[in-house]
Amino acid sequence: MGRVLSKTPSRSEEVRNHKEQSLVRKMVQPRFVRPSPSSGTGESNSSNLYVANCGPAVGLSHDAIGAVFSAFGEVKGVYPADESGVRVIISFADPFSAKSALESLSGRPCPDLDGRTLHIRHSVLQLPSQTQVNECVPVSLSGSDLNIPGLFLLPDFVTAEEEQQLLAAVDTQPWIGLAKRRVQHYGYEFCYGTRNVDTKNRLGELPPFVSPILQRISLFPNLDYDPASLKLDQLTVNEYPSGVGLSPHIDTHSAFEDCIFSLSLAGPCIMEFRRYSASTWKVTSTSTDEEEKPDTSTCIKKALYLPPRSMLLLSGEARYAWNHYIPHHKIDKVKDKVIRRSPRRVSFTLRKVRNHPCRCEFPQYCDSQQQKHN
Repeated sequence: MGRVLSKTPSRSEEVRNHKEQSLVRKMVQPRFVRPSPSSGTGESNSSNLYVANCGPAVGLSHDAIGAVFSAFGEVKGVYPADESGVRVIISFADPFSAKSALESLSGRPCPDLDGRTLHIRHSVLQLPSQTQVNECVPVSLSGSDLNIPGLFLLPDFVTAEEEQQLLAAVDTQPWIGLAKRRVQHYGYEFCYGTRNVDTKNRLGELPPFVSPILQRISLFPNLDYDPASLKLDQLTVNEYPSGVGLSPHIDTHSAFEDCIFSLSLAGPCIMEFRRYSASTWKVTSTSTDEEEKPDTSTCIKKALYLPPRSMLLLSGEARYAWNHYIPHHKIDKVKDKVIRRSPRRVSFTLRKVRNHPCRCEFPQYCDSQQQKHN
C-alpha cells in the first residue's frame, strides 16, 4: 500500500488559515493600545512593544519573532496587534528589556527576521473596563430570550431578492454624510443636533420602494395596534461601514410614537440594550456616531444578534425605557462563534412622528414629562 503524502498548503491557504486563527485569538487575548499622554503611563514604564512589518502573513511565526526579541530579556508573550498578520505586540517581563529592544531594533533591518525593517513603539495593556462590550454581554439569537417587554425580532422579513432591490433603490438616492456613516431621510428629516424632527418641515410621502415593507408591517404578528392608525411617516436609512456602530440612546419620546421598526440589510450586527437607572443616564444625547462612555456600573445589559433581512420592533418598555446601542466592532462573538461584520450594513428605521406630548409610563426617561416638571 502506498504511503499517503500530506499536502503542502498553498500560500493562499496559509493566509486564509492565519486570518481564521487570528479571529479566534483576538477574542481571548489581551488588548494593547498606544500610551496616552494624559494617561499618566509613561512610555518608559511600558513593558510592551508594538512591532510593525513582521508576522505570520509574511512568513514569520510568533515563536520566531519571540526568539529574536528574547535576546533583550524575558518575553512573556507575542500577540497579534490586529487582523493584518504583519503587526504584533511583544510583551516583556520588564520595561527595561522593552526599551533596550526598541532602541536596538526600531528602524533598522533585522537579519534574523528576513532582513525586514521593524517599526516599533511602546504599547500598554488595555484595562478590562475598556474592552469591547460584546465580550462580556451574552448574545441572544431570539428576541424573546431577552425578556424585554415590547421587543420582537422577526427573521427573514424580506427575501434576498427584495433585499437587493431595496439596496439598489437607496443607492440611486443622494446620501448625507455624517462623521462615520451616511444617512437618508424621508417623510421628515431627523435632526441629530436636537434628536428631534421639525414637524413643520415635511419632506413628502415615503418613497414607493418601502410600500411592500409598510404593507408587511401591518401583518406583524406582535403588533397590538390597529394597522390603520399606525401610519408610519418617517424613514431614516443608515449605512454603517464595518466597525462603525451607534452610541447608546433612546429615540426621543416627544419625536416619535410608540412603535419603532428597524430592518437590517446587507450585513449582521449585535445590538445591545441597556436599562439605566434615572440617576445615571441623561434624557437627551446629541451624539450618535461617537462611542460614548456612560457609567454602566448600575445598568442592565442585554444583547441581540440581528441577522440580515430581519425586522426589529421596539415598542412599550423596549422603546421608552431601554437604550439601544451598536458596539463599534469589526468582529462580534455570538455563541462562541466569531462573526466578521460585512463591509456594509444598511438599516431602514421606520417611525411615526408624534404631534403631541408623550404621556408614556416611563417619565424618568421621557423628555416631554421631564420638561413639564422643570
